[in-house]
Amino acid sequence: MAVVLKDSLDRPLRNLRLSVTDRCNLRCSYCMPEPDYVWLPREDILHFEEIETLVDVFTSMGVDKVRLTGGEPLLRRNLPDLIQRLAARPSIRDLAMTTNGVLLAANAQAIRDAGLHRLTVSLDTLRPQRFRDLTRYDELNRVLEGIDAAASLFPGLKIDTVVIRGVNDDELIELLEFGRRYGAEVRFIEYMDVGGATHWSMSRVLPRREMLTRLEEHYGAITPVVEQSSAPADRYRLSDGMTFGIISSTTEPFCDSCDRSRLTADGLWYLCLYASHGTDLRRPLRSGASADQLSQLIRATWEIRSDRGAEERLAGRDRLPLIPVERLKKDPHLEMHTRGG
Repeated sequence: MAVVLKDSLDRPLRNLRLSVTDRCNLRCSYCMPEPDYVWLPREDILHFEEIETLVDVFTSMGVDKVRLTGGEPLLRRNLPDLIQRLAARPSIRDLAMTTNGVLLAANAQAIRDAGLHRLTVSLDTLRPQRFRDLTRYDELNRVLEGIDAAASLFPGLKIDTVVIRGVNDDELIELLEFGRRYGAEVRFIEYMDVGGATHWSMSRVLPRREMLTRLEEHYGAITPVVEQSSAPADRYRLSDGMTFGIISSTTEPFCDSCDRSRLTADGLWYLCLYASHGTDLRRPLRSGASADQLSQLIRATWEIRSDRGAEERLAGRDRLPLIPVERLKKDPHLEMHTRGG
């Protein structure tokens, strides 16, 4: 049985977000706003066997939740094969994936058959022109077709919406009702000042309390769902029983319970979404390091972890975008599309 590893603030290592590619077929304004990008070298991208080796090391140290991310994970060739390999591991209690949905209709059955447990689709608007403005691509219909294809295959489907004041904050009710049609739980995410959000400002953040006020004006009383969980979303229930979530990591961070870390497609391990430096696991892996040696490296890194990135950002004065564009263009690892958000 795996021994749960704790950091310096007594937070366990339980949840691994695994990026399988840095490529994406959209260019969302809060993630990839610039016209040009430095991509990770193809030869540096982890092979499936290398991913399996690292996942086995992580699960031996307490990780039991793995979420596949990107970039856009469905761009990774033969992804169902990787899902099947990971799903066969009893140590992984929860195997999930986040996708933008563009390629989902053609792949939903395959990833379900491969053994994927849960699915989240990112959808920030239901309006075609607004979708083009946000993503720079005219792909809303394909995303909606993907949700339609996946909803019956993945009960408990989640829809993630980044809410930006003055951009899509007038669609809260429309998106909730859209989710209702599919039995999906919508999660509203406060606009975050992470790497890639070069146009972020606090004035564009719609706080959780304001989201709840607007929704209560339409639906009436909203009740918090009381549960023990390290999940990022606080969940709420409408009077008719429908539930939704709000991830308020910008205005009300949850660093004290964060058990997540992120592995990029080329093997850099980040302990915090706001971290500017990661631990290289690809180099020792390709140099022949044993599982024990990799475990020792992971243990030594996690045990001294003290990251509270969102809280530190909230406490800062004159809060500006996290990383200037000039730095982003020099280091692709600072972009959110490399580490899966």
